[in-house]
Amino acid sequence: MKKWNLFALVFVLSALFCLAGNSVVYSGGRMIDLTPGAKRGQATGINASGQIVGWSDNFTTSNSYSRAFLYSEGKMTNLGTLPGGTYSIATGINDRGQVVGYSTLPNNNIYHAFLYSGGEMTDIGTLGGTHSKANGINDSGQIVGWAYTDSGQQRAFLYSGGKMTDIGSLPGTTYSVATGINDNGQIVGYAGIASGKHHAFLYSGGVMTDIGSLPGTTYSVAYGINDSAQIVGLSYAETGQYHAFLYSEGKMTDLGNLGGSSTIAYGINASGQVVGVSSIPYGPDHAFLYSGGKMTDLGTLGGAGSTAYGINKSGKIVGFANLDNSLYHPFLYTPASHSLPAILSLLLGD
Repeated sequence: MKKWNLFALVFVLSALFCLAGNSVVYSGGRMIDLTPGAKRGQATGINASGQIVGWSDNFTTSNSYSRAFLYSEGKMTNLGTLPGGTYSIATGINDRGQVVGYSTLPNNNIYHAFLYSGGEMTDIGTLGGTHSKANGINDSGQIVGWAYTDSGQQRAFLYSGGKMTDIGSLPGTTYSVATGINDNGQIVGYAGIASGKHHAFLYSGGVMTDIGSLPGTTYSVAYGINDSAQIVGLSYAETGQYHAFLYSEGKMTDLGNLGGSSTIAYGINASGQVVGVSSIPYGPDHAFLYSGGKMTDLGTLGGAGSTAYGINKSGKIVGFANLDNSLYHPFLYTPASHSLPAILSLLLGD
């Protein structure tokens, strides 16, 4: 082994040891359009295998009739609708490839939450009312979202074992919305509070807890949770800007911005990397990655703005971005990476 290679190897191994077992080092990245030549669309979720879900107008002749899609191994599949429906939206996917979202019924004014599994889309119903939407699914197949009750109340639900259950709301209020669930069955979302405003919640062990809001704000919404119970979302005041937050070990932290005034965090992975959208100086909003205490602008597809919704454990990010013709398309952002075996091979080589 060459002497300089040995020194370099020691240096790299020391740095990698500090990453606590992570086997990938990131620097830079590339955003690609998942539907070149299509009309409009958004990517809303990504699983560990890199399967992506969202919606696109590319499957129909009318811009009003978007369809849920599953993007896997370079191919985009139209998931269709519930029987008699005209449009559908996919909102989440688990590592088993099960997809959730919502679809219209024959009466286009009514929509129901669905589970897409094994090539079949199933209506999972409501809490006795008209509408329902599914927002997330974990690897056990538990689904969360919101549905109307027979009395017209909007309530967060957990769908498990073929049954939809109302998980309640915060004390003194009647409405709640569930937005995400982790593999431990912990649920996040937002619910009304006694003041008439709404706060982000964590539902764990059958108890819904108000996690509060950032100092100087009065509202909050939680959008994502990882298996370490780290929660992301936004906190805001009636007359103020949105602030993306990370809630961890009982503390809510403001993640800052890209130089603008407002940010929203939508997704978090197992490593605690956060994605979302931030305003920028003198321009439209841009998608961001927050990692290691730093917020990075992910750019666009050549147009004005972008938003990131999801990130998997490999650091791949999905969302939507404008093209130079102002249309927005679903994107996949893949960080440049070098695996540990590749680094060792390079350093140990002659």
